[in-house]
Amino acid sequence: MFEEQPQPEIDALIKANPEFKQLYQRHQVLDKKVMDAELGVLPIDDLTLGQMKREKLAAKDRLVRLYDAQH
Repeated sequence: MFEEQPQPEIDALIKANPEFKQLYQRHQVLDKKVMDAELGVLPIDDLTLGQMKREKLAAKDRLVRLYDAQH
């Protein structure tokens, strides 16, 4: 996520905005869990996987809005 933005900008926002930091970290955790579930490494049911994907997307949407508001 935010691969196209300069990492120093993302790092500065993480340090300056606690909400951004929390959402960024949560998104990272969910991204790993979703990937593991899709690879079959993390055995979870489809309903839980769907909920994780929705939460991940909501976190990403909020992160993008926070990022855009700073630029």
